[in-house]
Parts: sequence; structure tokens; C-alpha cells
Amino acid sequence: MPVDPRDKSLLARAVALSREHMEQGAGGPFGAVIASTNGRIIAEGWNCVTSQNDPTAHAEITAIRRACETIGSFDLAGHVIYSSCEPCPMCLAAIYWARLERLVFANSRDEAAAIGFDDAAIYAEIPKPLSQRSIPTLHQPSDEAARVFADWLKKPDRVEY
Repeated sequence: MPVDPRDKSLLARAVALSREHMEQGAGGPFGAVIASTNGRIIAEGWNCVTSQNDPTAHAEITAIRRACETIGSFDLAGHVIYSSCEPCPMCLAAIYWARLERLVFANSRDEAAAIGFDDAAIYAEIPKPLSQRSIPTLHQPSDEAARVFADWLKKPDRVEY
């Protein structure tokens, strides 16, 4: 993967956000920046899990939400995310859904685990059959749910994503 000369400064900004908001008590030590490929920052985010009582308010998710609001689109193609730490499975999935062009991070998930942020259990759950997951999971097919999906395919004004 090519290294962009702006990567160092944009990653440093994500790390600075992690420190700043950790010290302010917003949440864990995580920050993220989303920039266009020309290096212009369009959004910043930091961990707000404990301050907002929202388990999804990770730095990357917060930055993605703000970036999408800024550009008025759910598609962040042509943008790069800089994170102070390797994203958890939820954030990594969101990065893919948002179609970000690149991901650059500082601390690894192993380093995060060493300070109490261990995602190994979640990574281990993903490939398991439903019957073997630690949270009891029941697939209960519904005729109406199937009809909703069928109607989605017929909807002429649907927005693909």
C-alpha cells in the first residue's frame, strides 16, 4: 500500500484527539480523523462510550457519522480514516460499509488488549455457527420479513448501498 506523506500528521491528529478527550473524561483513549485523499480533514471523532452511555460511540463510528453528515452522503469513497488504534470488529465493518479508501492506525489491537480493551472474544464469535455463540441467537424466519425484502427489490426509488 502506498504511503501518503500526509499520513504521519493526520495520524498524529487522531492520536492527539485520543489523549485530549481521554483526559477530559469523554471515554476511552481512542481518536479518529477522516480526510479526503488530498489531506483535508472533513471530520474528527473520539470515544464517547461512557460520556454518552452509547456502546457504539467509538472514535471511528463518531468520525464516520460526522463525515457523512458533512458531505451529505453515506458513501465516503475517496476518503481515508486515521485511527489512534486498530479498529474493533464493529468499527472495521463500518469502515467497509462507508467505503473508505484506506485505513491508517497507530496502536494495534494487541496493544489495546493489554490495557483492557480486548476484542478477541468478538473476533472469535463472528465465524461461529449461531448455535455456538455466547449470546443465544435464534433465526426465526418470517413470511412478512421475506415479503419486505421482495418488495425492496421491486421498489423503483430504492437507494442501493
